[in-house]
Amino acid sequence: MDERHAVLGGPLRAPLASNQAEVLFGCGCFWGAEKGFWRLPGVVTTAVGYAGGSRDNPTYQQVCSGRTGHAEVVRVVWDCNAIDFSDLLKLFWECHNPTQGNAQGNDVGSQYRSAIYTFSDGQLALAEASRRAYQALLSAAGFGPITTEIASEKIFFFAESNHQQYLAKPGSRPYCSAQPSGVRLGDFASAHYRLPPSVWTHYDWSVPHCVLRGDNAPIAWP
Repeated sequence: MDERHAVLGGPLRAPLASNQAEVLFGCGCFWGAEKGFWRLPGVVTTAVGYAGGSRDNPTYQQVCSGRTGHAEVVRVVWDCNAIDFSDLLKLFWECHNPTQGNAQGNDVGSQYRSAIYTFSDGQLALAEASRRAYQALLSAAGFGPITTEIASEKIFFFAESNHQQYLAKPGSRPYCSAQPSGVRLGDFASAHYRLPPSVWTHYDWSVPHCVLRGDNAPIAWP
């Protein structure tokens, strides 16, 4: 029997429906990053895993060694009629500091790098447009250059079951290494936000470990 999402309930490995799309995001430790994305309205499922490296089916221990080249990533599948890729990019940029290179907060190593791995030309173009816009905002706020790796068609390997929706499971260690810059992404070229401003009030990046303090349940809208 296929493993099911601990919060959203659907199967983790179901094939995409005609109205769905997927992307992979690297935002530091994948425990907290996954929770941030599963809460967004319109997200169908999320899963944590590894991508961008050289070894097939790596284990958590192998990835943590830094020798496989993989990043810890979150696979996000969404309903294209309910949420736009622009909304996901907004959460991605705001939920961590994309200028830290091979690190995020206290977690150091290439596996914690910032990354967007896309699956279509349109996704790639929009990701790059959002990076240009966010870089201008970060520079104005005194931050350095974005180090986020943006690439296409990277193979995703599911992480072990105990890492899936880790923060929603009993006995989990409430941990998130993300260090948000506090800079908000507004409109940018070709963006088509679908979610209303009220959704974003559920994320307060000025509060340390905002993701940990929020409810596990998806944000209700409309």
